[in-house]
Amino acid sequence: MANTQLLMPKATAVWLVDNTSLSFEQIAAFCGLHPLEVQGVADGDVAGGIMGVNPIQNGQLTREEIQSGEADPSYRLKMLETKVRVPTAKRKGPRYTPISRRNERPGAIKWLLRNHPELKDAQIMRLVGTTKSTIATIRDKSHWNIANIQPKDPVTLGLCAQRELDALVAAAAKKAGIVASPDDGKIAGERAQLIEQLQAERVAAAHIAEHGAPPTELGTAQQQGDALFRR
Repeated sequence: MANTQLLMPKATAVWLVDNTSLSFEQIAAFCGLHPLEVQGVADGDVAGGIMGVNPIQNGQLTREEIQSGEADPSYRLKMLETKVRVPTAKRKGPRYTPISRRNERPGAIKWLLRNHPELKDAQIMRLVGTTKSTIATIRDKSHWNIANIQPKDPVTLGLCAQRELDALVAAAAKKAGIVASPDDGKIAGERAQLIEQLQAERVAAAHIAEHGAPPTELGTAQQQGDALFRR
C-alpha cells in the first residue's frame, strides 16, 4: 500500500535542520509544520530531546532531492512514495484459551447459561474464549457432545478470574433489573470454599511429589516427634 504521509515529521525536521542547508520554509513545507516551529527546532525550543530521523534511510527523500532544494530556496521537496504497512486496530475476538483447557469450555458455557441467564453471548464469549455458534449449540442442546457436557464453574476450571465473572454478572444483572437475593451470598461463599478446596488439593499434590507424604501426615509425624523429644 503506497503511503505519502511523512513519518515522524518533527523528528525529520530535526534531522533536516542539523544535516542540510535547506531553509526553514522548505523544511516546514516538507514536514507539514509552520516555519516558526522549524525555527524553534533550530533554536532548541521545539522538539527538545527528539532524535532526528533520516528521511533518506526511510526512503522518503533522495540525496539528489535535498541538493536540489539547497541550490534553490524556492524549490519544494517532493516526497517519494514508500510502501509502508499502515497499522490497523487490533481486531477484537474471543479470549485466547490454552489448548489443554479448550475441551473444558463447553462445561463452563453450560454452567453460565444455567446459573447466569442474564449474561449476553458476547459476555460469555469474552469470559471463556468461545464462539457464538458454540454457545447456541449448547443452549439449544444441538452440540455434538451435549450428552457428556457437565456444567462446571469457569473460575474453578481456570478459564477466568472470580472478580471478572462477578463484575460481568453484576453489570448484566443491573442492566436486566435483577435484584440480588439473600442466597447470592451463600452461593458466593460456597464457590469460594470450593476454590479454596481445589487450591488445597493442588498444594497437597505438590507436597506429596516433593516429600512423599501429604502435609497432614507430615504435620502429624512432626508433632509426634516433638512430643517424644519433650519426654
